[in-house]
This record gives sequence, structure tokens and C-alpha cells, in this order.
Amino acid sequence: MIQKNSQSRSEIKHVAGRSHDHAVEGSPESHVVGGSPDPTHENRPQVSLAETGFESVEEWDGQETAHNNQTAHSDQTADNESAQHRPIQLTNIAIPIAAVHLLALFAFWPAFICWQNFVLLIVCVLVFGQGMNLGYHRLLAHRSLKVPKWIEYLYVSLALCSLEESPGKWVSTHRRHHNHSDEHHDPHSPDRGFVWSHFGWLLFKRNGEEEFRVDERYSADILSDPFYAALEKNPLLPGVIYLMHAVLFYLFCWAILVLIGSDTGSAAISAMGATLWGVVLRTVVVWHITWSVNSLSHIFGYQNYQTGEESRNNWLVALLASGEGWHNNHHADPASASVQHKWWEFDVTYYHILVLEFLGLASQVVRPRHVRTRDSNER
Repeated sequence: MIQKNSQSRSEIKHVAGRSHDHAVEGSPESHVVGGSPDPTHENRPQVSLAETGFESVEEWDGQETAHNNQTAHSDQTADNESAQHRPIQLTNIAIPIAAVHLLALFAFWPAFICWQNFVLLIVCVLVFGQGMNLGYHRLLAHRSLKVPKWIEYLYVSLALCSLEESPGKWVSTHRRHHNHSDEHHDPHSPDRGFVWSHFGWLLFKRNGEEEFRVDERYSADILSDPFYAALEKNPLLPGVIYLMHAVLFYLFCWAILVLIGSDTGSAAISAMGATLWGVVLRTVVVWHITWSVNSLSHIFGYQNYQTGEESRNNWLVALLASGEGWHNNHHADPASASVQHKWWEFDVTYYHILVLEFLGLASQVVRPRHVRTRDSNER
């Protein structure tokens, strides 16, 4: 059952994103909504119903909803009119994305299809996928836990080895999504169609501007780190890191095959197949799993909470993305390290975080709001 709330859409989103009860001083969560600044809501005056001139909360909400819809419609109309006079513009990453997809097709060359490569693909998806799930998302974007810097860089490196772009771009875009979820300024809103929300926003500019970009309003804390700042100053560096890891992956596979008895020629061919499955095809699979959170989890599924936007809990995406598919739970409590709000909503990424905490490698792990509330009441 969806938890009801009589507030307007914008107010619901504001409350759902609030996390001041657990904010770490100096972190983005201490002054932003869901990891993104929201000056409109923060500065909104608190007024009584009598002061509004409306006879009921429902009438007030209806008027505000109509105003928001009219504003969004006006923005959309302006976009459409502008698009009619502007040629289609590809983003800087459109061609690399297409190239990696084409290269991944070579993984299905008959000589490269074997159960070993399939197992390698699954393992690599699970390992490198945590670069986004745990690294970029829960650690950097929402500050849901704290880890030593070397651990943080390790998970960021896993994300870079999946060509998920720089931390500054990823975090900026994700926080902007939370701030404008399913609205006009949402970078990947399904309101513009499934294809746009899944990958269109990565391929095409909107109003001459790339959606996947750095915005210091949303990523000042990220850009204060010298390593992350260097990635922005040298835009080719993430690609170089990816290519270096692919070469190392190939050499490692070749060395293992030689050590277990293969001749150098056969090992070279087999290592190429392993690299296509474990690096290139894995990159494509991880991309589409990540993109499915933006698309499928805002279209298909159920809602535990009324969050004022279209986030959904999607069991298939949750299974593929190690828990990230419980997206409505995440939008209801974005700073929580866990998205498991019902016993059967398994969150593998959170279990990963708990292991790190048990080993003493993670601290300040933010529990779900209902757990924080219970603990607070007990104190």
C-alpha cells in the first residue's frame, strides 16, 4: 500500500528527500534535498491555509499542481519550438557509446562463445557494477557511508573501468535528477519517452546542451578532491584509464592461460575472447543495467511511498542492479545506505556495505529512515 500524503507534488518531493536527521556536517546532505540543492523549497515560506485564500488543502494543491503543469508545459513548448529550428546535435560521448556497442558484437564470434567467458561476464558485471551502485551512487552522490580514501578510489576506479564517465559528471547529473525528478529539468525523464530516459539523453543534446555534464552547484564537494578535479580538467583521462584497464585485463588473461599450459598463440586468441566478454560486452551490460534504473524504474513497478514523482520499485531491475531497482524506496529516503524496506526487497549492495562496516572499512552508514526514527525514539 502506498503511504498517503496530502501535500502537493513539490512538497512531497521535498519531504521525501529530506535527510537532516542524519546529515554529516559539511557534506551535501546537510543542506540539500536528496543530494542536490533545492533553494526553492528551502526558502519557501511556511504559511497557514487561511493566508493562501483557498478553502481547502486540496484546492491549494490543485492550484499549485495546475501552475506547475502549466510551467512545465510552457518549458516543453519552448523546447519543441526551439528544436524545430535546431539540427539534431550529438553529444561528445555518442560516437564512443555506439563504437563500444559495435565492438561488443565481436564477443559473439563462434570461437569466443564458451561457458567460461559467460561466467567471466557475470562475475565482472557483479564486481564492476559496484563501482556505480556503491561507489558513484551511495558513496559519492548521497554520502550514505564513509570509507577510507583508498577504498573510495577503488570503487571509483571500478566505475571508470566501466566507462561511466567522471565522478563529477555522474554525481552532478544524479543529484540534478533527484532535484527535478520526472520534471522538465530532469536530465533523463521518461516524460520525453522511454528511449530518451534509457539512453537518448546520453546521445543527443537538448537545447544545444549536454545533459550529462558537470554542474558545480551539485558537485562542489566532489570537485574539491584533487583526483576528481583532474578528471574534469583532462576529459580524455577517463577514456585512457578504461583502455589501460582493458590492456591489463588482456595481459592477465593471456598470462593465466600460458601458465595453465596453453601455447602462446592459442592463449592470445582466447585472451582476446575473454577481454571482449569481460571488458567490452561487460561494459555494455553494465551500461544498460544502470540506464534501466533511469527508465524502467520510472515506468514499471509499484510504489511503497508517494514521493511526488514516478519512481517505481522494479524487481527485475533490482535483481540485475544488486538492489538499485527498489527505486521508489530510494527516492523516499535518498541518503539511506539501504533500499530494502520490506524483507523480500533484497539489497545486495547494502549487504556489501555491511560487510565493509563489519571489517572496519566503512563507518557512518546511514540506516533507513524507519530504523533511524526507531533508534531516535529509543534514545
